Amino acid sequence: MNRLMVFRLGVDLAMTVLMLVAMAYHITGNTIHEVVGVVLLVLFIIHNVLNRRWYKTIIKGKYNAQRVLKIAVNLLFLVSMVVVMISSVPISQDIFPFFPINNDMIIRQIHVLTAYWGFIFMAVHIGLSWGTIINAVRKMSGITGTSRIRTTALRVIAVMIVVYGVQTSFETDMGSKLTIYNPFGWNFDEPTMGFLIDYLSVMGIYICGTHYALKFVQKQEKAKAHKI
Repeated sequence: MNRLMVFRLGVDLAMTVLMLVAMAYHITGNTIHEVVGVVLLVLFIIHNVLNRRWYKTIIKGKYNAQRVLKIAVNLLFLVSMVVVMISSVPISQDIFPFFPINNDMIIRQIHVLTAYWGFIFMAVHIGLSWGTIINAVRKMSGITGTSRIRTTALRVIAVMIVVYGVQTSFETDMGSKLTIYNPFGWNFDEPTMGFLIDYLSVMGIYICGTHYALKFVQKQEKAKAHKI
């Protein structure tokens, strides 16, 4: 594996970790939250620079269900992250305190809501590239062959993550966090490890769901191509 691919994976992994840290505002506090946000912005810019050729391909070639899905998710993720970053400046208390505003509630609502949507879009974005990520991990670890036992074990783990993630989504009322801003909705007594497991499991829902939905679409398109 070349160094550029390793660097790409490193940037993507760092973004994922920092996104989780940024979501843990009630654990980290405001200063760390803002610092993480700035670093996340830098990594997001680097990520887009590394993948700049993708934007040139949007208007080229034929469109199918798979391509439309990828473009829609990537653009929604981009928009949500841009809105999160822009809205963070006027409500900043430590890094950008020189942009004071009298009534920041609306901006805070926008910031929090788009952050949660960005978190979901990030998970779907990862799910769209999960096959590529797995292949890269295999190359890095030297795994070349297939194993029915390993595949079965990983699928069982995936099912367990999704089941726990669905349960967590209901327990934490994730649906309302995507529609209603509630500044008092955080559980301030939640341990760090508990938060990490909960949000990783929620990510697992969308990563697994997107990955297998994409595989289904690919099979349908192949079957359709063979009939033609």
